Amino acid sequence: MKRRFFLLPSKSHRSFFFALGVLMLLGGFSPVMAQRTGVPFNQQQGGNDGRNNNRGGDFDNNITNPTDKPPIELYKIISVKRDTTNLDTTLTMAKDYKFNYLRKDDFELLPFANVGQTYNSLGYDLTKVSLAPEFGARARHFNYMEIEDTYYYSVPTPLTELYFKTVFQQGQQLDAFFTINTQPNLNFSIAYKGLRSLGNYQSTLTSTGNFRFTTNYFSPDKRYRARAHMVTQDLLNNENGGIRDDFIPIFTSGDPEFDDRGRVEVNFEDAENILVGKRFHLDHDYALIQPDSTQTNTLRVGNIVSFEDKYFEYFQESPFDGFGPAYETSNLQDRSTLEEFYAEGNVEYKNPIVGDMRFYAGYTNFNYGYERVIILDNQTITNRLKGDFISVGGSYAKRYKGFDLEGRIGVNVSGEFEGNYLEGSAGYAINDNNKVRIRAAITSRAPNYNFLLHQSDYINYNWQNDFENVKQQQFQFLLTSDKLFDAEVTYTGIEDYAYFDGVTVTSTDGTTSFTTPRPFQFSGRVDYLKVKVSRELRWRKFGLNNTIMYQTLLDGESVFKVPELVTRNSLFYEDEWFKKALFVQTGVTFKYFTAYEMNRYDPVLGEFYLQNEQEFGGFPLIDLFFNVKVRQTRVYFKYEHFNSLFSSNPDYFSDPQNPYRDAVIRFGLVWNFLL
Repeated sequence: MKRRFFLLPSKSHRSFFFALGVLMLLGGFSPVMAQRTGVPFNQQQGGNDGRNNNRGGDFDNNITNPTDKPPIELYKIISVKRDTTNLDTTLTMAKDYKFNYLRKDDFELLPFANVGQTYNSLGYDLTKVSLAPEFGARARHFNYMEIEDTYYYSVPTPLTELYFKTVFQQGQQLDAFFTINTQPNLNFSIAYKGLRSLGNYQSTLTSTGNFRFTTNYFSPDKRYRARAHMVTQDLLNNENGGIRDDFIPIFTSGDPEFDDRGRVEVNFEDAENILVGKRFHLDHDYALIQPDSTQTNTLRVGNIVSFEDKYFEYFQESPFDGFGPAYETSNLQDRSTLEEFYAEGNVEYKNPIVGDMRFYAGYTNFNYGYERVIILDNQTITNRLKGDFISVGGSYAKRYKGFDLEGRIGVNVSGEFEGNYLEGSAGYAINDNNKVRIRAAITSRAPNYNFLLHQSDYINYNWQNDFENVKQQQFQFLLTSDKLFDAEVTYTGIEDYAYFDGVTVTSTDGTTSFTTPRPFQFSGRVDYLKVKVSRELRWRKFGLNNTIMYQTLLDGESVFKVPELVTRNSLFYEDEWFKKALFVQTGVTFKYFTAYEMNRYDPVLGEFYLQNEQEFGGFPLIDLFFNVKVRQTRVYFKYEHFNSLFSSNPDYFSDPQNPYRDAVIRFGLVWNFLL
């Protein structure tokens, strides 16, 4: 395997200790750097937007004694959309569900055997709207932090958070975070999320790093406000192509000789792929008019500048016959790159009677492709998709007679790609315990770049297509009820759906055949219905947390594969021990999904593609857990996939060739320092 150097040294243990040491050092000296308590402090940088009391304005932390600690409510987390939440150090089942590598609830995902590998999808969230195609290798993007995954902060004292969790042999995962307000109107944060895990199967090493830096500022008169972040990421996986076809029956027979998973025969042991990206983002604006004692209008002019450079690379020492013939006999290397620059000018007007309005004009320049041109017998594969496009759009929000109305529109008016979207929603609070929201959206945009152009040293992985835009219509109903349940009903209709399907090709001499993914566009219509219901029941110190998802394809089931039913149920016990010094949460989680024609993962492309030969699933996943909380520290112990100990035939798979995880005990913690 050839040697590589990365922007972040995620392949080494030293990266974890370095990040931990820096943040602990900052935390140790932070009382010297901390702002004074007892002075007016802005709750969210940028002032009030008129729609959410948590989204701006002045406040006084009411601390008169310098030894008093600020209340937890003053530690603010601010999203890209300026929605604000408070730091939460409680221990709940929702926190248990998010205690994983992604730091998100993975209910609709099925992980592979090692931490940091890809996930198969048990359900799809298709609510994101965009005017531009996305970079390919979507199976490698689950831990890639996009703009909407970046948060900004406002804290009265320095805040540190350490996340740690064990992995599968020779490694660890750590997410270390530190933020400080050096002035009441200036915040900085720095974080590093690193992982190294060897895994139990041959050639499944994962080594990843996500570095984040953010800053958040507003001027003393609150006219000018700015937010910026820098994110660098490298996500590396060794790949083995899954278990060999002829060895799968031996594996599922439960032969004890292969209880040591390192002895299981895999397709190859000389490949790796890596996704690397860096992004610089600035969002700032200035208030030409702001509310005062004489008027209530707000008028802001703003600017957004964002640049992202990323690449996906697949490397393999020797060609694998299962991927078909190759141009090279050794050191195969496929590398696709994307440079994307975005600049926007916007105007925002707010009035209590008219509502909140925002208009923008954006310019996007993109450069996607490869360093070579490939000439085939019947086609020439170009090396680059380059160009730019101009987009315009706006948004509107207003509270009217108890209704919370929102809308967005955008369209590409010139350039290489056509695209548009229109989205509207209305929310209503029936009472303090019941809230509903309906949402409708229509979108049209080009398929992702790797549908349009892909090059590889493997001959069958080369194509260039002129696909139509993917058109999508969506209707969504949301119910939030403290007394009944939370429900989400989403209908999505898709025309000209773009997908990857496995194509089987036989060699010219007829002796061998291989199946590889190819891009297609569905001439019919996909109609996808998803119903998701969740409810937590309580009785004394016991609780039952339930989430059930039903999915069906009214049309297009041949190209869109999902399980009909996915359920997760957690029965747990909570109590306070040792004079309420220790909060305890323990119980069992049961997860199940019905069998379906599960998509197959392709490491060369970094994508999942269709297969119609066999159904997978229909097996339960049972975890035992014991969690405790002491002050701001939550400690988690979990016996994952406990029921596999009693399975004589391991027929549990994350895709047709990659097994799901065996039973394993893992532990970790989340530790907040409030200085």
